Amino acid sequence: MLHIALHFIVPAIVVALFFRKNWRLAYLILIATMLVDLDHLVADPIYDPGRCSIGFHPLHRLGFIGAYCLMCFFPKTRLAGLGLTIHMALDSMDCQVTGGVWINGG
Repeated sequence: MLHIALHFIVPAIVVALFFRKNWRLAYLILIATMLVDLDHLVADPIYDPGRCSIGFHPLHRLGFIGAYCLMCFFPKTRLAGLGLTIHMALDSMDCQVTGGVWINGG
């Protein structure tokens, strides 16, 4: 439950610190990046509380994570990239807390 709450709290903190002028739009974009979790729908089972999503789900793989980080450097994709990068970092931390790993080994 804390993990899910952090997906709303951390973007709010980032917006409060760095995007005060357009905070509503910035927060909306950061929260919209949670749609990346739609890739969980192709897993069997769809939800497994012990599974590390990093490296397992298609949009949670290292190649995509690298692309999300690169998006942070371009103004037009910065907010989406930031939201996706925050999401992946939180998911990786959850993997460490729940399973003792940073990325799914296979």
